[in-house]
Amino acid sequence: MNSIDSWLPYLKEWYGPAAAAVRIALIIAGTLIAQTVANRLIRTFRVRIAARMKGAEEIRRAETLGRVFRYLATVVIGLVGGVLVLAECGVSVAPILGAAGVVGLAVGFGAQSPVKDYFTGIFLLIENQLIKGDVVQVADKAGVVEDMTLRYVQLRDYDGNVHFVPNGLISTVTNMSRGYAYAVVDIGIAYREEIDAALAVMRTVAAELAEDPDFAGRILTEFEIAGVERWDESAIVLRGRFKVRPLEQWNVRREYLRRLKGAFDAAGIEIPFPHVTVYAGAGKHDRAPAFHVAVNES
Repeated sequence: MNSIDSWLPYLKEWYGPAAAAVRIALIIAGTLIAQTVANRLIRTFRVRIAARMKGAEEIRRAETLGRVFRYLATVVIGLVGGVLVLAECGVSVAPILGAAGVVGLAVGFGAQSPVKDYFTGIFLLIENQLIKGDVVQVADKAGVVEDMTLRYVQLRDYDGNVHFVPNGLISTVTNMSRGYAYAVVDIGIAYREEIDAALAVMRTVAAELAEDPDFAGRILTEFEIAGVERWDESAIVLRGRFKVRPLEQWNVRREYLRRLKGAFDAAGIEIPFPHVTVYAGAGKHDRAPAFHVAVNES
């Protein structure tokens, strides 16, 4: 009995730190478990919501929101776990929480740009202005949205370059992949050509393209002729457009221009190049044969 009594002070001395260490370990384990459970719940909820959605656009939005919610859950759970660990280490949490308001105010004034990034990111998500997979132009940068957080938007352009655009710099979003798009084509013909004949060829080529199995599913309506768009120095510009599925405007436009070149060649319709026509030795009504001098703009 005396031996036990002699060990009691040592046991009491070691009991406190050992118990605190156990509690800290449990808090860390609980934090990790909570993060794992939260991420799985958010992922499961996102999958169920996406399963009920029909459009690819809505599915991409659900995926984007799911990633952001997982990020927020990780941050919140990590902060709570950190505060509990500090409390177990004997650090008074109340002064820290009280000072956090003052520090947060100071940080708010000194770090307005990051704060603006986060608030802008929240509104971009709530208003569904852009999501992963969209092709957009923001802050003078254009490309496919590869990732989006509350801090920045990650874009990859056609050349493969990756742009990280802070959300605070985004004032206007030009989204080229929502609902439908228009493949607009401007076709230049020489002034001596018949406009109606050129428009007829354009309609014929457009109808053939719409009947092609490879493009029938991409084109939503018949080719729309706007007519004469403008007079250039060496050409009359004719304009038309296809209504197409999102992100198909470039493919449809390229194929249409390829086919139209062959059709114009077959019909003898000149696609003009920069040139100057000089009439020498005759007046307005007494015309003389013209000779052409090509102008190389390069």
